[in-house]
Amino acid sequence: MGAVRPIQAAGDREGLSVVIIARNEAPRIGSCLDSATFADEVIVVDALSEDGTAELCRRKGARVFERPWTGYGDQKNFAMAQAREPWIMILDADERVPEALCEEIEEVLRAGNEARAVAYRIPRRNYFYGRWVRHGGLFPDYQVRLLRCGVGRYNDVGLHENLLVEGPIGTLRHCLDHMTEPAVADHFRRLDRYATLGSRETGRRKRRVRWIDLTLRPAVTLFKMYVFKQGFRDGIPGFLVCAFAAMHTFLKYAKVWETQLGPPAPRKP
Repeated sequence: MGAVRPIQAAGDREGLSVVIIARNEAPRIGSCLDSATFADEVIVVDALSEDGTAELCRRKGARVFERPWTGYGDQKNFAMAQAREPWIMILDADERVPEALCEEIEEVLRAGNEARAVAYRIPRRNYFYGRWVRHGGLFPDYQVRLLRCGVGRYNDVGLHENLLVEGPIGTLRHCLDHMTEPAVADHFRRLDRYATLGSRETGRRKRRVRWIDLTLRPAVTLFKMYVFKQGFRDGIPGFLVCAFAAMHTFLKYAKVWETQLGPPAPRKP
């Protein structure tokens, strides 16, 4: 993984644009770009990074667009709108395309108009702390990431945006690799950011946070992932992932409660 792969001669297959959104991803995005060299073009939409992400991507041959952050869905929609090839593959900066998946995508591109679907979901392996965590409901973690240009668009949900596709969706066999949190400290940083985004969505539909939201819901999340979906089979990394998921549930509802409570009253002098 990471070796430069030759692009097939023009006419052998339809073209592919890989699109990536990023902000301050310099430590990780290089490996992502290296794994995407089978594509005909790579587009990176950079949200005004301060760590040299845009410059690194240009050095690796990507077309880079710099624009302020407008949300996950909107950034991805903008990136897809820049694509010049008939097919699009959407990647995150911490994802990698293994050789087997690359070859399977090439088969779809060679099929052209005879492809059985206009979009494809791809199974994803999630790596935490350097290890593939396959239980707890984290595998196969299907993601719709390969589609014909113009058939799909992301909604405007703040967290876990969905790609809405017009037409049949197929399923690929080989996996995309997701190299997520390498350390507990990274997991904590993402926990707070994602809980804040999740609380905004939850707050729109929930009028009042109750004790059950702060106690039972996190406990159910932990039980469901660790016991029912057998997260315990992944050892300590599996337990940590399940525990962080429970903490996310707790923190999300705590943030909703805080928002509904309103700003604190000013102290009397």
